[in-house]
Amino acid sequence: MAEVIFPGPAGRVEARYQEPSKEGAPIALILHGHPRAGGSMQDRVSVQLYKLFADYGFGVLRFNFRGIGRSQGVFDNGMGELSDAATALDYLQALNPNAEQCWVGGYSFGAWIGLQLLMRRPEIDGFIAAAPPANHYDLSFLAPCPASGIIIYGTRDSVTTAADMERVISRIRTQKNIKVDSAPIEGADHFFRGRDPGEDHLADVEKHARTYLERRLAGPPRPPNVKR
Repeated sequence: MAEVIFPGPAGRVEARYQEPSKEGAPIALILHGHPRAGGSMQDRVSVQLYKLFADYGFGVLRFNFRGIGRSQGVFDNGMGELSDAATALDYLQALNPNAEQCWVGGYSFGAWIGLQLLMRRPEIDGFIAAAPPANHYDLSFLAPCPASGIIIYGTRDSVTTAADMERVISRIRTQKNIKVDSAPIEGADHFFRGRDPGEDHLADVEKHARTYLERRLAGPPRPPNVKR
């Protein structure tokens, strides 16, 4: 894992980059939680997703949104952060011009940004969205959702209740060969912690994400110009 700095729309962007295991390996961009709620590329869910993709040989990039850590700029309520994510994806693709697949993973606010990004970038093949804040941000833009992915959430999430999340997932319109899976984690809150002190569900996030990624990677190669 290397510390990297690249230019972004608001100035310098601080990031961590894991080189792929081989030429042409897939790539993944990881997006962290809300900057105003302590989110950074070091939050545990983002780090877990980063390590997961690295385990499968992806070239992986996680970075701090503007105003976090050594990234320059100030919080921009999502619009600027979406621009940061697009620039980060450009940077990752420039490092890996022959990548066979492109994925995005995100936690909370970062999941919301990631879902917006995949609507704008047709080269994204799949996504893992952990605890997207569906009752804070409108997800109706997923109409139809252009790539298959999985949404992982806790049944005790007070930021987005399980009922809210299930309603959003049921309303996501998909096109042919596109499927959005859901993975509720019983007893987990928005931070994937449990009801009792010391109870932790981060391993459950990793299990659902790993199972889904393994299944997708085991599938047939994507034909040219056809999305999974």
